[in-house]
Amino acid sequence: MNEESDVLRPLSFDKDQADEMQPVRPLSFDKDQADETQPARPLSSDKDQADETQPTIDEKNFVPLIPGTIDDIRHQDSNFVFFFGVSDAGKTVILSAILYYLATQEGSFGVKDGTENTKEALALFEDLYSYLKRGRFPARTTKDKVTRLDLVFTPNNKSIKVGPINLTFLETAGGNHQEVRKGGKYHGSIDAYLNASIPLYIIIVARFDTAANDDILIDSFFRLLQSKPNLKLYNVLLVISQWDKSGDNNAPDDNDVDSFVKTKLPLTNKRFDTFQFPVTYFSIGTVEEHVVINEKTNKKEKIDIINPVDLTSAKKLSYWLYQSIVKVPLNYPGTFWERIKFSLRR
Repeated sequence: MNEESDVLRPLSFDKDQADEMQPVRPLSFDKDQADETQPARPLSSDKDQADETQPTIDEKNFVPLIPGTIDDIRHQDSNFVFFFGVSDAGKTVILSAILYYLATQEGSFGVKDGTENTKEALALFEDLYSYLKRGRFPARTTKDKVTRLDLVFTPNNKSIKVGPINLTFLETAGGNHQEVRKGGKYHGSIDAYLNASIPLYIIIVARFDTAANDDILIDSFFRLLQSKPNLKLYNVLLVISQWDKSGDNNAPDDNDVDSFVKTKLPLTNKRFDTFQFPVTYFSIGTVEEHVVINEKTNKKEKIDIINPVDLTSAKKLSYWLYQSIVKVPLNYPGTFWERIKFSLRR
């Protein structure tokens, strides 16, 4: 991404950005520990396990939707970010990575004043942050529950053009997304947002090794979007998650991702070509399998630990999101006079 450029296309995912990022090694988030280099004991994230000790967002830190009408939604001063994808596509991991990157590299988060679920939202943010900080995968979302996270992001960038933004993240389980197949109705809580004629920033997630199975579902979702009042209000990004499963240790360029989408997701590719929506990839880093003893069951179980956590692709997603909302790059160098003022302070 060109840091001097004021006007960009929907988003440029330049390969050069990868060189700017250093991988973040997982640290302990426990307040009682003095040594942050000591990793905390992670919970199991093995999708094949149904261990009762594995929490879900619903059980531990589900943030309920604030009840209200479509008019209520329209009058909420926020920018709504909606995740779409099947179960185990990586939606919650991507949300956690965006929050983690923005909070550690680009600014700070606060809770939104006047929001009824402020306490729950702060608890969920801290949980998602701490999971990734310790190299752990966050808990998955429960079917028929919509996670809502209201936050205010304040960038470190001092330019007057790069200001704070209100963000509302919306996520529901992959099982709910399956309801849109063959013209089916969507989860009621989410459908209200799609009918509200408000700008929506939609992140569609398809996993590298199973993307071909999602093509019809994503196409059904696009038909649903086209049936809504104003498709022009939607900013849509397709993310191919778990790109590390490609076996290529190098970050892919735009041609690599485009070629993958054309081959594996032909229906989706036509939709994105028609509306000129961008596509990119996501990888959180190297995943190592460990065997530990579950303290509650006293049985062995497999867990996955991310070591190290790589925020290269999280940075690209964060830049897309901020620029789509503000229309100014998050790394905007400042106006002519601002650059002079900034240089005098050094």
